[in-house]
Amino acid sequence: MQLALTPDARGAIRLVPVAKAGFEAWLKKQPPEDRAWLQATGFGAEPGRFAFLPAAGGKPTRVVIGADLKADPVWAIAGLPEALPEGRYRLEAKLKAADATRLALGWALGAYAYTRYKKPKRAFAKLVWPDNADRAEVERLAQGVFLARDLINTPAEDLGPMDLANAAKAVAKAHGAEFSVISGEALLKRNYPTVHAVGRAASRAPCLIDFHWGKRNAPKVTLVGKGVCFDTGGLDLKPPAGMLQMKKDMGGAAVVLGLASALMSAKAKIRLRVLIPAVENSVSGNAIRPLDVVRTRSGKTVEIGNTDAEGRLILCDALTEADSEDPALLVDCATLTGAARVALGPELQAYFTRHDPLARALDAAGEKASDPMWRLPLWAGYRRMIDGKVGELNNVASSPHGGAIIAALYLAEFVKPATRWIHIDLFGSNASSRPGRPEGGEATGLRALYRVIRAKYG
Repeated sequence: MQLALTPDARGAIRLVPVAKAGFEAWLKKQPPEDRAWLQATGFGAEPGRFAFLPAAGGKPTRVVIGADLKADPVWAIAGLPEALPEGRYRLEAKLKAADATRLALGWALGAYAYTRYKKPKRAFAKLVWPDNADRAEVERLAQGVFLARDLINTPAEDLGPMDLANAAKAVAKAHGAEFSVISGEALLKRNYPTVHAVGRAASRAPCLIDFHWGKRNAPKVTLVGKGVCFDTGGLDLKPPAGMLQMKKDMGGAAVVLGLASALMSAKAKIRLRVLIPAVENSVSGNAIRPLDVVRTRSGKTVEIGNTDAEGRLILCDALTEADSEDPALLVDCATLTGAARVALGPELQAYFTRHDPLARALDAAGEKASDPMWRLPLWAGYRRMIDGKVGELNNVASSPHGGAIIAALYLAEFVKPATRWIHIDLFGSNASSRPGRPEGGEATGLRALYRVIRAKYG
């Protein structure tokens, strides 16, 4: 993992951050030759812009960058690793430890590239570690985010259910976690019928990934991630355009693995459990059919109103198992509904919880980590819309409205009301590139959840 951060300050060019709002006042204090140069080049400290200042012999010693370090410490300079020429740079700013850590993390995240199938065009510019930055924290969070991004960006041909299981096993093994996987027909014997039902049509067998880490008497924190490695929609087949993003339908699993990696690296004082139902939702002669009825791990029966609402089906078995241990905190992450994106767009992640203190903590963590979350209601009035006609429940509502809420209400049927539970309906991708957030797979929600868990349990 290359973070584009270095302890070597030899020959480093100074980065001078200037916010646009204070640029004119700053400019008046500069030497006449520097003022003339910046005015001649049209530099106005716009965010993301930079200007090299010439020095004797033609070798630059300073770069003025348009950056408001107070407004958004994570992303203020995150676009520079790619924008600046290769070389070493040193930030000329007095920073508190927390801000230095966030700026270093933003730089690290801006130096990400997915390189499995093609080499990068150039190396990233390197930043000398800012004074006071928590290097271990930056490294563990960047590693978690990079892991999630890599998994989401990998095509389904190279990331089927067992490939995802192997990736999870590598994470578990790196931290000494107890790992197991239940695959194929064994899912029926071990009572994970909806995981099997969704994945049975694929040539690659479905599985349930499960690992534990930490002291047994520590507070139990359980993470559940949706691992649909590719989603055709099943017999309710998606149109071609609808499948173009479906390699990322395991984004919830990727975020959970990245989060677990960061928490274990931090030696969080928790008993961590990770559950990932991993499947492909495919089409064949034995595919699950509309109006089939499936008996879930909980014993509840579910009528299949739409085979393209498969994520909630595999999650309900995993949530039933997770909730059976009465965890102190239960979190599930899933690229579950397009309705959440219609409501909030790609940059805000929708979440649901019955517990107001959890919501307040997650809101604050998302704001502090620049990983924004937005609470949607578990509106009880819509619960009747998932009553089944033949089965006890239907996996979809007859109405097209409130789709994200309907999906969350379905999942809530498998979690006890007293459980401190968060359901995150995430996007798992950047629709377009922004500083530090290249187009493609993204660990949406990871840093906010990490902050909540560390704040509560250490």
